[in-house]
Amino acid sequence: MRKHLIAAAATSLLLAACQRPAENLVEVTGHLFVFNYRVASATYLLTLKKTGPIPDGSAIIAEFENPQGGAPLVLNQKIYPIDDKIALQSQNLHCVRKDRPYTVNVRLVDKDGKVLQELKTEFRSDLDQTVLPSKPLVVGALYEKNPEVFRPDGSVDFSNTDKCPA
Repeated sequence: MRKHLIAAAATSLLLAACQRPAENLVEVTGHLFVFNYRVASATYLLTLKKTGPIPDGSAIIAEFENPQGGAPLVLNQKIYPIDDKIALQSQNLHCVRKDRPYTVNVRLVDKDGKVLQELKTEFRSDLDQTVLPSKPLVVGALYEKNPEVFRPDGSVDFSNTDKCPA
């Protein structure tokens, strides 16, 4: 009986040694908020680097915490074999607060939706979104001054009218 127990323990150790740890196929290389004053927008920008072979047809699904509250902002982006670096940019945000942590969950999935890797990261802005005007400063292809901001009477309205939770 003792021989069988020792043999079973040795077999278990050998099988455990043969298992590969989960492979990381991508890693976070950068994350920041992008404030574009010209068009009065703020977005998340997350950059990833490939660290292993990713199967054809794979995609990245990123769930960005919505600074305004409510459901996360979801981005589903296909990964191409030629891409060594992957940039994920969210839709426009409202109510970003300085020094508040915002969570982003990222899943790398294959063409059938099987999760290959999961990542979680945190964003923190060093600016409050109230520094942005609520309306773009320029409009059109020629970047003409926005008449809603730069009024014909010479007055200027840079106010931010976002209604944000406290």
